[in-house]
Amino acid sequence: MNAFIALLRKDLRLYFSNRRAVLMSVAAPILIAAFFGSLFGTDSKPANVPVGISDLDRSVMSGKIVAALRADASLAVSELPQDEALAQVRQGKLRAAIVLPAGFASQASRALFGGGDKPQVGLVYDPSQAMTLPLVRGLLSQHVMSYVTQDVFSANSPMLKEVQAHLMQDSSLPTERRQDLLKLFDQIDRVQQPPASAVSDPAAMPARQAESRSFSLPFSTQETEAGAGLGTEQGRPYNSYAHSFAGMGVQFILMMGVDMGVGLLLLRRQGLWQRLRAAPVSRAKLLGSRIASCALIALLVFLAIYAVAMAVFKVRVDGSWLGFGAVLLAFSVLTASFGLLVAAIGKTPEATRGLAILVTLLMVMLGGAWVPSFIFPAWLQSLSLLMPTRWAVDGLDAMTWRAQGLAAAGLPVAVMLAFSLVFGLLALARFKWEE
Repeated sequence: MNAFIALLRKDLRLYFSNRRAVLMSVAAPILIAAFFGSLFGTDSKPANVPVGISDLDRSVMSGKIVAALRADASLAVSELPQDEALAQVRQGKLRAAIVLPAGFASQASRALFGGGDKPQVGLVYDPSQAMTLPLVRGLLSQHVMSYVTQDVFSANSPMLKEVQAHLMQDSSLPTERRQDLLKLFDQIDRVQQPPASAVSDPAAMPARQAESRSFSLPFSTQETEAGAGLGTEQGRPYNSYAHSFAGMGVQFILMMGVDMGVGLLLLRRQGLWQRLRAAPVSRAKLLGSRIASCALIALLVFLAIYAVAMAVFKVRVDGSWLGFGAVLLAFSVLTASFGLLVAAIGKTPEATRGLAILVTLLMVMLGGAWVPSFIFPAWLQSLSLLMPTRWAVDGLDAMTWRAQGLAAAGLPVAVMLAFSLVFGLLALARFKWEE
């Protein structure tokens, strides 16, 4: 028993003697749990979701709807020309674009009671973040119903008599329903709020609703994915594997860079670093070869990952192949410089591995590789732009399913190379050449 207790004490003392490793083993689950808890807690609500709107109607009612959407805390609305709004959705700058067609106000007022043609509202959305679609659709329905009912049931509404006359002449309505609706016009002061059923999803309404006694949603939506096929007759639908392979590829390639840094520390421990330093090789060649080999391995591994993604999961480079290669190469250089920084600031392989993995996981989480960045709080969305992983994932998305040209790869490549330069300079400044 004494031997057992002695061995137990030895293991505990050895573990807790490495304070950095102990700190990382406790800090990692706390930080990750806090991150996901803040995103998916019961009090979390989407805020400042960037949405574009194009008002082709230019009526008083459409202006009020646009103003209401702009004032909604869940959205960050930009009023843009139609082509520009659609382009920004494809680029990932906006989550969705709403297009109110010409004649929307007059058509919506007539269609409120189920008679007349409904105006068709265009709704283009980012398919990689489709959680935005029901949010935008619901808020649009809410504000449209609010102002359409105000327009129709206002005591001095110019539409009131016209709609009433239209109901009297509309032979498509059942007689009982027409009489019920006409009674409402005699009691306008009681009809100020729209019924809850009017705000439901139009796609879920059964065809027999025209025979009911409730109002119908006064517009329909044409929902379109902003993928590579937008604006083409035979466009390909969004492939969710494209974003997944970008995010997971970034994560595990960075992990490989961590292994490269830890490998340098193991060389020190085993005495092999001293032998390399004794060889007639300059410092530039010694470290340059490590960076070049790590970058080349990272590039080859990433190419292998995407080869499987293309062959098995039908991921396509719908944008620029040259831009795609530039993004992969820039991220490979970033991985190598990150690994060198890990080796420069680390002390023991065990403690350094834990710290480096924690930093990598935080960069991947904040970069939007695990969950879409649009569900982050507003401050966290801004913070994610400081993560090189965010630019890597965005660059790969732009070159694959977003079908962007070579110019769209310029900024992500420049940012990743800038991070590589900073990591490399810090590593050289902290690197211990002598034991």
